[in-house]
Amino acid sequence: MFVAIELPEKTREKLSAHARGLRESVPAAQASWSRPENIHLTLKFVGEITKDRAAKLSEATARAAEHSDPFRIEIAGTGAFPNRGVPRVLWIGLNDSEGGLTRLHEQLERECLRVGFEQEARSFKPHLTLARLRRPDHAKALAAAHLEMPFESEKFTATEVLVIRSELSSSGSKYTTISRHALDKT
Repeated sequence: MFVAIELPEKTREKLSAHARGLRESVPAAQASWSRPENIHLTLKFVGEITKDRAAKLSEATARAAEHSDPFRIEIAGTGAFPNRGVPRVLWIGLNDSEGGLTRLHEQLERECLRVGFEQEARSFKPHLTLARLRRPDHAKALAAAHLEMPFESEKFTATEVLVIRSELSSSGSKYTTISRHALDKT
């Protein structure tokens, strides 16, 4: 289970086109590419939990959303994790110049902590995962192509947050939205 912001269809199409260009530029690289319909902005990952805990997660998410206004996010920039050595993840960056994403994340962490979910130890580094590199062969070439290939900046307004269940299968992850919560600070 995780909490995320859904991306507009136009953004998903741009991400898909970027990934297609990368696959064509370094066809020998072996990577697991995120399906466009599965690309989202993760706010909190909680892993496998019971139905009771899932209900608590939805309640905490609802409270966080009630204390947050809609906000603008800019999708811009490319990168790879880790910064040194063989890259394992290709990502597209996010710019939270208005601070709305950070405030929502902090509020979500507080609400989740109140109902017994651990706070994330690592600092929040929002990004969109484009691919996971499965073999080191050609990984550096693919990451270099990703960093050199322009990704035109795009902005959208986040208006809701979702609680999502992920089910792994041989054909990839299947995501099911458990609950939706409008950003509606009152």
